[in-house]
Amino acid sequence: MDLRIFTEPQQGASYDTLLRVARTAEQLGAFSAFFRSDHYLKMGDVSGLPGPTDAWITLAGLARETSTIRLGTLMTAATFRLPGVLAIQVAQVDAMSGGRVEFGLGAGWYAQEHTAYGIPFPKEKFGRLEEQLEIITGLWSTGPGETFDFEGEYYRLSESPALPKPAQAKIPVLVGGTGPARTPALAARFADEFNLPFVAVEDTAARFGRVREAVEKAGRQADELVYSNALVVCVGRDDAEVARRAAAIGREVDELKANGLAGTPDEVVEKIGRYAAVGSQRMYLQVLDLDDLDHLELIASRVAPQLG
Repeated sequence: MDLRIFTEPQQGASYDTLLRVARTAEQLGAFSAFFRSDHYLKMGDVSGLPGPTDAWITLAGLARETSTIRLGTLMTAATFRLPGVLAIQVAQVDAMSGGRVEFGLGAGWYAQEHTAYGIPFPKEKFGRLEEQLEIITGLWSTGPGETFDFEGEYYRLSESPALPKPAQAKIPVLVGGTGPARTPALAARFADEFNLPFVAVEDTAARFGRVREAVEKAGRQADELVYSNALVVCVGRDDAEVARRAAAIGREVDELKANGLAGTPDEVVEKIGRYAAVGSQRMYLQVLDLDDLDHLELIASRVAPQLG
């Protein structure tokens, strides 16, 4: 099982905080990537201070201040950016990192953050997401000296030089979500990885199955994709430490054990094993207390070694 760190900076984190977490995750050696959400407004009963940080500006900084850990988004909101501009931004950050970027793109869903910062929130989001994926992957795969054209319902590109190119021959593309039909079809067309956010182990197998079926229907091998889950994590050496960490993020232990990865290292390993048994290959650990670096060390020393 591949473990990755997944952060939610809109809940309250500066760039310096994110840098400490990314560097710690890299130094511990147990986590293959540092990912962050793409939001401009807090959720729930938190202050959100000092305020939002932009996902791709953050990753650009981290690209220059880390050296081995992979970097990405769960998920970049398609409503925030034009696809041509986003293709340039991601390709540039990939070059800045020496080819360590992974690109998750989602439709965008949080209407209030759009209102708060004057960002248009279109009614038809899924169609725009599909066109953005087609444009961005098309720009990156256009050969040197060739141009890229696209005529869609929402976007039009004419004689684009399709530059710059990423450092990687192919940036891994992540598609995720729980939609029963359109999301699997989108993953089948564009994704290198399919991610399920906050889905119970009992539902994971069926949802992965729909994606695998869609991938094969599209003429690809189902095993071409990586299948992953994202879940909140709360690990403690004993029950008291689990309770302390749960309280620090405003959650109840029983709820976290039911809906996330919570408990002692052995308990968390057992639950991750249940996800692995139904096809999960990668786990994004949603870390909500970004000042608790000892939490990362505990996972690296007591959970990761048991996962093989």
